[in-house]
Amino acid sequence: MYTGISTDVVRRLEEHRSGRGAKALRGRGPLTLVHQVPVGDRSEALREEARIKRLSVAAKRRWLTQCGAVLGRSSSEARSESGGATPG
Repeated sequence: MYTGISTDVVRRLEEHRSGRGAKALRGRGPLTLVHQVPVGDRSEALREEARIKRLSVAAKRRWLTQCGAVLGRSSSEARSESGGATPG
């Protein structure tokens, strides 16, 4: 489960999908955007990103569900929740 910031979410998602984004996501497709939150400025975005990244995968899923996001379950997330390693 990836968390990041961008001034252009569509462009950034396409970069990740094409392999030009974060190395941790290369070969992890297909990638799906499940939630985005507009914030006031870069500083606020970085604080929110750090807060979310500190959450466990289970806590992120609960937070996303509370936000109204519709979540699927990838095999890597299933491994992560059962103790395997996955980038988050």
